[in-house]
Amino acid sequence: MRLGMRHPSFRGPAARARSGRHRTRPSQLSTIVSPQALGIGCAPPQQEFLPEAMTATPHPDDRHAGGQEDGAASAPANQAAAVRASLGSRSIVLIGMMGAGKTSVGRRLAQALELPFFDADAEIEARAGMTIPELFEKHGEPYFRAGEARVIASLLGQGPQVLATGGGAWMNPDTRARIAEAGLSVWLKAEVDVLLRRVRKRNNRPLLASGDPEATLRALLETRYPVYALADLTILSRDAPHDHVVADVIEGLHAKLSPGAPLENLT
Repeated sequence: MRLGMRHPSFRGPAARARSGRHRTRPSQLSTIVSPQALGIGCAPPQQEFLPEAMTATPHPDDRHAGGQEDGAASAPANQAAAVRASLGSRSIVLIGMMGAGKTSVGRRLAQALELPFFDADAEIEARAGMTIPELFEKHGEPYFRAGEARVIASLLGQGPQVLATGGGAWMNPDTRARIAEAGLSVWLKAEVDVLLRRVRKRNNRPLLASGDPEATLRALLETRYPVYALADLTILSRDAPHDHVVADVIEGLHAKLSPGAPLENLT
């Protein structure tokens, strides 16, 4: 089965259906040419569907525009400035389960640090021309994961930035290695009851689309949490305003990046 790709000027039902995540405007897709020119639609499905050379432009709403969202300055301004200066060209990469708040926290974190924000899942949807549930349904999870790895690899070359990744992205050893080379990984850790309350509000989680969502989520936690624990920093994503979690992330990054900070993970 071949993967089709819509022209940037076409906004079909799948594109219009995307909501609640990082929005992508046509200007973001200026680097995408026709599917034939990219070889998409002609390659066998075993190949990754996203050329690594393709680049992305952050949505204008996710650029720093001289101000911060309400509450985004919860962390001391001097800590935010120190973190930004210490990053150099590295990215802050948010990992964790679906429902952990990676997109919401990530957007506010980027505002506080005056950095661009990218959502890897939104980039995948924009480049593929279909939603992630559609990709899972039409091409399967292995095919999706191969393209996901390529998107994240290309985005990591555009640091510094805040990058939110999908729940399964960190499980790929190659992706973990690339993140370690080009960024700092931050695990937003949430308890199962918090995740369940959040994910039940949406129907765009293909791994929870059938059977018993709670049992599936618990099984994923058992598999993924030991691997998530390899992240550079662990922050509890609790039932509190997102800005409080942002402040925790900045405080943790500041301690991590300060001279003489311990090498082990902060929790």
